[in-house]
Amino acid sequence: MCVVAFACNLHPRWRLVLAGNRDEFHARATAALARWPDRGIIAGRDLQSGGTWVGIDRHGRAAVVTNVRDGYAKPHAGPSRGALPLAFLAAEADAAGMSKALLADAAAYAPFNLMLADAEGCWHLGNHPRQREALAAGVHGISNGRLDAPWPKTRRLSAALQAWVDAGSNDLQPLWRALAEERIAADAELPDTGVGLELERRLSPAFIRGEAYGTRASTIIAIDHAGRGFIHERRFGPNGVFAGETVLRNDD
Repeated sequence: MCVVAFACNLHPRWRLVLAGNRDEFHARATAALARWPDRGIIAGRDLQSGGTWVGIDRHGRAAVVTNVRDGYAKPHAGPSRGALPLAFLAAEADAAGMSKALLADAAAYAPFNLMLADAEGCWHLGNHPRQREALAAGVHGISNGRLDAPWPKTRRLSAALQAWVDAGSNDLQPLWRALAEERIAADAELPDTGVGLELERRLSPAFIRGEAYGTRASTIIAIDHAGRGFIHERRFGPNGVFAGETVLRNDD
């Protein structure tokens, strides 16, 4: 994912609500949201490296990973970051224990942020810088920087999620609208991640529309306090053309 906001143990009905966008090159082979019978999870699949960016399992556990932008991407010979959510979702382990185990090998991966959630709470870990922490109840946001860094699109998506929780509604349209926002941030608000001002501008909206690179999927997850819920994915092709959607429940 390239921007995600999530509410942990805040909503009266949903112990986890997550909304996020995956930005990627459109040429990268990807399978749509589906059940993985070999792993017992529900997620999209990166067909190039075999991992995923966000998913849930039948117990209501969830995981999401973002990359960390620190200059232009460098060649990396280690494992794919997409293996990190799979390591949690495909294992019978709690978020606290798995976050500790994954942190031990975190240096093998390109820079990342990872959020793991289960019935006991939410955990964040990353390797740029190396850190692991239990997250307080509330709304948190991550883009391609550190957890809760005040990047414009992270702030706006987190604010939209907070407003949705405060309204007590189950109407997802406000979250879809926030994920579809294409507003370019003012230069003074932009982070400096070493890719130059023009690219920082292009990457500043929640939804990126482009011929070669852009938002490939928007995802909303909601898991209740009994571990039941859904994952809803909307997919997009080059230039942001809508390409389909899938909704799956983990208790079907």
